[in-house]
Amino acid sequence: MQKFTTLTGVAAPMDMINIDTDMIIPKQYLMTIERTGLGKALFFELRYDADGNENPDFVLNKPAYRDAKILVAGDNFGCGSSREHAPWALLDFGIRCVIATSFADIFYNNCFKNGILPIKLPAEDVAKLLDDAMRGANAIITIDLETKTISGPDGGEIKFDLDDFKRHCMLNGLDDIALTMENADKIDAYEANLKTTRPWL
Repeated sequence: MQKFTTLTGVAAPMDMINIDTDMIIPKQYLMTIERTGLGKALFFELRYDADGNENPDFVLNKPAYRDAKILVAGDNFGCGSSREHAPWALLDFGIRCVIATSFADIFYNNCFKNGILPIKLPAEDVAKLLDDAMRGANAIITIDLETKTISGPDGGEIKFDLDDFKRHCMLNGLDDIALTMENADKIDAYEANLKTTRPWL
């Protein structure tokens, strides 16, 4: 998993509540277990019309936001089914951080397992960042995970809280497998001991 230390990029405003996982990645794209290639289907029903043409009014289709790395959204982001394809699609599109007032629990935890930083903020801070994001290509935001700060295009700074363990994992690029492999020497020693003491296993 890619480390997350600092991120500077365009923030796209999605001032909507209850953006569910089916909206993020529709069910017809859940057949794959590959984590790549899903970016084209991100927000599919909002990004495209019935003929498959881009909806020019959708934020991520606008020239200023096509390379957005950050989403700023409303309450209860990632609600609905527990599909892990939702963070996969966000990451494949290029989104590394989602900022909202609240997240569905399963989606929130899935983000950390896939290298996306979900940041919870009070409504007034989200409103300020949504306003910043409306600046289009000038909506440059910097997120510093080490200091737990968000710097806006006007130089203002917002602090955010994050569990120390989750922060450690993100800073060091540790998913569940990498966390397990930090104890590889102990695992190897345990297995070697088993071969000696319980060879029948």
